[in-house]
Amino acid sequence: QVQLVESGGGLVQPGGSLRLSCAASGRIFSIYDMGWYRQAPGKQRELVAAVTSGGNRNYADSVKGRFTISRDNAKNTVYLQMDSLEPEDTAVYYCKMKLSTRRFGYELDYWGQGTQVTVSS
Repeated sequence: QVQLVESGGGLVQPGGSLRLSCAASGRIFSIYDMGWYRQAPGKQRELVAAVTSGGNRNYADSVKGRFTISRDNAKNTVYLQMDSLEPEDTAVYYCKMKLSTRRFGYELDYWGQGTQVTVSS
């Protein structure tokens, strides 16, 4: 079994910062893409940022210049540094990892349970 556990969400004032973490544990052979998604009430889940195993990063236009995604392969962990937060960033944030659990195994997507980020004064 593979588990993804997120941490770091909370309440922050506009202009503030938060750092989200997502650590994978269990039977893991290799992790490929890692990413963060978010879902606000009444809206569809959307990609926020992603990083490939080669280090290529991709960001939603709405967070470019404010959010930074990074990964620590030794710790099977992905981070999302969020600066200059805006009320529009309020959502549940989910991490996702594409990984295989054995050599020559299928690459499957695994999701975290979500962590609430609220930006409000």
